[in-house]
Amino acid sequence: MSRTYISTNLRRIVSDRAKNCCEYCLIPEILVLVSHQVDHVIAEKHGGKTIEENLALSCSLCNQAKGSDIASIDPETGYTVRLYNPRQDIWQEHFYLDSESGAIQPLSEIGRVTVNLLRMNRLASLHSRQLFARYSQNL
Repeated sequence: MSRTYISTNLRRIVSDRAKNCCEYCLIPEILVLVSHQVDHVIAEKHGGKTIEENLALSCSLCNQAKGSDIASIDPETGYTVRLYNPRQDIWQEHFYLDSESGAIQPLSEIGRVTVNLLRMNRLASLHSRQLFARYSQNL
């Protein structure tokens, strides 16, 4: 897979829009050891362009798990369902963040396939989101 160059200015726009948090799992960039990446929501191999409207800030774990996928199999129904699209969907309609456990609970088929494919509730992510929730409450 070839990597398209993303200018510093475009990366800044994407990061600022996301408030430096992964647009999939909400992990703030400041809490991870590796800088967040700019993800093509619709991968180039599926016709996605390198434009602001098709880019999302993604932690490296979500970006690696998502790859070029645009859909997955719903573990509950067995049907193919598209993934969450941060440029079209509203996060709160598809997910709920349990701030005590740090778990992201799916609220829809889209949420279910995205949580499952991106492995959003891996142990390291839960701990990071719990830490962030505690930090945010003290601001």
